[in-house]
Amino acid sequence: METLAHPSATEFDLSAVLHALSDPVRRSIVRRLAREGEVPCGGFDLSVSKSTSTHHFRVLREAGLIEQREQGNRKLNTLRRDEVEQRFPGLLEAVLGE
Repeated sequence: METLAHPSATEFDLSAVLHALSDPVRRSIVRRLAREGEVPCGGFDLSVSKSTSTHHFRVLREAGLIEQREQGNRKLNTLRRDEVEQRFPGLLEAVLGE
């Protein structure tokens, strides 16, 4: 089983976070997680290939925006809202229009 790397909140880099949020597919993932909480990767109906979806989730995870945990053969995703808000107050609200 692969170990998923998640940066700590103090390691969040603004450039990486903004890059992750610059893509409309990744923003749609973050919006859904903001609304619904934990969602498996397979629960998203994205208009991209599976390998591209995997890339998008990796970019979000490595930027620190989402946390992924493995449950059986699935990866469950949650938005790290509190940690992002603590590090960059108001960023998610500004970018996502919440």
